[in-house]
Amino acid sequence: MKNEEFEKLKNRIAIQSMIKILGYSVGIIFLLCILIDGIYNDNIANSLSNINRDMYIWCVENKMLLAGIMCFVIFAMVSFVVLRNVNNNLVEILSAMDEILKEPEKQVKLSNHLFMLESRLNNIRIDLISNQNKAKEEMQKKNDLIMYMAHDLKTPLTSIIGYLTLLTDEKEIPKNLQEKYLNIALKKALRVEDLTNQFFDITRYNLQSMPITKQKIDLAFLLEQLVEESYPMLQEKNLECILNKPKTIPFLGDGDKLARAFGNLLKNAISYSYANTAIKIEVKEDEDKIQIVFKNKGDKIPEYKLDKIFDKFYRVDESRTSNTGGAGLGLAITKQIIELHHGIIYAENKDEFIVFYIEFPKDTIG
Repeated sequence: MKNEEFEKLKNRIAIQSMIKILGYSVGIIFLLCILIDGIYNDNIANSLSNINRDMYIWCVENKMLLAGIMCFVIFAMVSFVVLRNVNNNLVEILSAMDEILKEPEKQVKLSNHLFMLESRLNNIRIDLISNQNKAKEEMQKKNDLIMYMAHDLKTPLTSIIGYLTLLTDEKEIPKNLQEKYLNIALKKALRVEDLTNQFFDITRYNLQSMPITKQKIDLAFLLEQLVEESYPMLQEKNLECILNKPKTIPFLGDGDKLARAFGNLLKNAISYSYANTAIKIEVKEDEDKIQIVFKNKGDKIPEYKLDKIFDKFYRVDESRTSNTGGAGLGLAITKQIIELHHGIIYAENKDEFIVFYIEFPKDTIG
């Protein structure tokens, strides 16, 4: 329950209690006056006079005091009854809140006059169940990820140790084999470095928001550099990357973070492209926005997965091997970086292509 709603509820209970106390007190005093004045008339006074004349005279002389005492006693008694009822309500509410914490699946039941609060507590209960389920799901994903990463680290490390052991133990290995083993060991070592970086990404991504430092950059030059740096990865699958862009694209943003976001998209395209095909990157400008499109030819992403691919730890193809599969964090980080630059990112299947769209508002241009 929000603070404002809690304050309103607290004030309403206080006002209702005061109205009850004053209303009941005035009502009882008025009723007593009618009974004494209308039914008993002077019978009470005559009886008191017959019992003790001095007491009767004192009561007559101090009738205002006695009336005040009577009103105070009635007010105190009514206050006690009303406050005890409020206290019973609070005990009932606290017991219900305790039950929510112990058994959130069990529906809250309060007295009829607390039906509005009962509805609110049940809403809180439903939110609590939802949050608990989300927390369990996140914890399970983290545990699964740690298991995957531990396995993924072990695989290349075993290869590195094996090939280096061969080079150490075998003294007469031909030079061409030595170079082959060293290249394999280097490749596996780079894979270990990549997985280690992913571990750091996971820690940063979950423990703090990603800081960005904006400055004037050229998006066209940044994308051009990115394509050049990806040449070895493209060659491995005999892929081509075609970049269509304006000569320059002035932009106000964090160059390192944007390079990382675009790099994640290009790596993703390389991993999921058919061999001997082309990856196309196209940049378009109009009056309202800058649009960057990454398009590759590969197996379509199922429609129900298109909205999930930007979730943390989500893998489109869960069967991918540790040699190619990542931690399922790249696209989630990409989305965060794009949104920190006030942009949006989304994906779709278009004919035989998988297409990622990034759009920045025009006012982000440097």
